[in-house]
Amino acid sequence: MNKRIKKALCTALAVTCTAGLLSSCGSEKEENSTSSSKKVTLTFGSHQSGLPTTGTVQELAKDFEKETGIKVDFQISPDAQWKDLVRVKLNSGEAPDILCIDTPVHMASSVRVDEYCVDLSDQEWVDRMEENARNAVSVDDKTYGITFPGAKMYFYLYNKDIFAGLGLEAPKTYEEFKNVCKTIKEAGIIPIYEATTNGWHQVLPLFETSGLWTKNDKDVFDKLNANEVKLEDMQSILTILKQMDECAEAGYFGDDYLSNAWENAGEAMATGKCAMTIAELGFRGQIEADYPDFKATEKLGAFVMPWGDNTGIGVKPAANAYFINKDSKHVDEAKQFFEFLARPENLEKRLEGQTNLNNLCWPEIKGRYTDEDQAYIDSLEKTTVAQSAVDYIDFQWMDIGKDMEAMFTGAMTPEDVLNALVERRNEQAELQKDPGWSN
Repeated sequence: MNKRIKKALCTALAVTCTAGLLSSCGSEKEENSTSSSKKVTLTFGSHQSGLPTTGTVQELAKDFEKETGIKVDFQISPDAQWKDLVRVKLNSGEAPDILCIDTPVHMASSVRVDEYCVDLSDQEWVDRMEENARNAVSVDDKTYGITFPGAKMYFYLYNKDIFAGLGLEAPKTYEEFKNVCKTIKEAGIIPIYEATTNGWHQVLPLFETSGLWTKNDKDVFDKLNANEVKLEDMQSILTILKQMDECAEAGYFGDDYLSNAWENAGEAMATGKCAMTIAELGFRGQIEADYPDFKATEKLGAFVMPWGDNTGIGVKPAANAYFINKDSKHVDEAKQFFEFLARPENLEKRLEGQTNLNNLCWPEIKGRYTDEDQAYIDSLEKTTVAQSAVDYIDFQWMDIGKDMEAMFTGAMTPEDVLNALVERRNEQAELQKDPGWSN
């Protein structure tokens, strides 16, 4: 585990422990005090990937405490447990004051923020968010959350030196991709860093390539949501599952990929242990911060995921967002925290401190894409990622990840993985009494 990640975890634990201790001590003072200025601790529930590993949100929370006296207690859960846990906590009335929830929230399978969270539409900062990001945290034209990262786009990052040394170019088709992997493996280097233990990384190729879905029918997302087209008709899903299984069997993920954690991906790329990994372009900044001798921005190139002969880039309009629990006893204080985070100077601090980001969804803050990156992004055909456009996919992301792991070990076939995905989607739609599934 690298030093930056250790520091972030320590910061999170320190904030949690300090908040817990101080709130306990403060309770006695409150009982004996007639002062109107009571000590307040906001509880902030999130999953691991909901907060930057650099600890920048925790640092901003410390600044907020210095200014207002309001503490923030971060309660961080494993990624694989959070989606179920947050629903249980909301249903039981035991949810934290602030919740980190994946977007978009208007999807039928998302957490019902319009039922459980505070309407923030009247807050000054709402109109300053980029429109697509604002839509991702809104339901029926009411805004319930605040989000910060710019649109998410996942590429294959590749080591330019390794490619050049082996006479390779960025592949554009699956066959070219396989040949690249074969050459790299024969050179004694692991072609691809695939992180299966986190549960989410291996799923990206299936749904970030949704341009394959819309290639022959631009209205296919609407038809899928109306159940006029079946998910199993999206042949690229099965094709990509088979291709990923083929690459795993060929050793292109390495021998120990089932033990790989995303937290170690930066080290694998910086040391040249692996030649490629799926990540956002901003991941290069995180690697460079952790391994300054490896100039990641210069040494790592990017190409679109060629699984299924995909040529476009999937775009997720917003990432994790923060919401205020409607049952919180400290709604006003939570609104204060959101207002604090949305100040221009603190947005700048977030971008500066969150080294894996290239831009925010706040147009007033200048991003840091290189001219080369921006030109490449502008050249690509873009499609909304399937998990943001099609109902009943995003909620089962971790389940799909487990199924894919079972596929890699031979316990499931690619067909089994697709069937399980379809069955869960149908079950969820029926539970939601979705009219498209009523017949």
